[in-house]
Amino acid sequence: MFPCLLALWGTLCMHADPVRPLFDFKQAAAATRWQAVNDGVMGGVSQGAFRLTTAGILEFTGTLSLENNGGFASVRSKPANLGLKSNDTLLIKLKGDGRDYSLNLYINRPLMAFSYRANFATKKDEWLEIRAPLANFVATSFGREVASAGPVDPAEIIGVGFMLSDKKPGPFRLEIESIQAVSPGR
Repeated sequence: MFPCLLALWGTLCMHADPVRPLFDFKQAAAATRWQAVNDGVMGGVSQGAFRLTTAGILEFTGTLSLENNGGFASVRSKPANLGLKSNDTLLIKLKGDGRDYSLNLYINRPLMAFSYRANFATKKDEWLEIRAPLANFVATSFGREVASAGPVDPAEIIGVGFMLSDKKPGPFRLEIESIQAVSPGR
């Protein structure tokens, strides 16, 4: 909703890009909408888990391992209609550990290891605002680009997630304060 002022000459509205919260981590029940998925599903031994802090932050932590052909840890939302639109941009406030992560979009199709992905870098212990237009996501399967998949259809998106797969074993920590969708103003 745009703020409007009533003036002598009529109503004056301020047009800004509307922001829609997708996930509210300040509610304890938000934890039931998320799950960790690690390389153990393929025989790896990476450890990744999440929790909601008392400050309302989704904290994703663990240890990445390359043993047993492993090498990824992730946290993702459970399937739900997110109501995304074609020109939306995801706006995420997060704090990382200096490692490179990916933001994944999951769609409503039974495809193995398939997601649309946008990579981003973090700065150690610094809060950042990541803007990821839906048009910039690339289709991937098992970490490889799937050029024939075409662009993501926002109506098919049923989940978002964060993945670490930078091939650097060791501990990691990513804190997510908010995930919102921004639509261009009219």
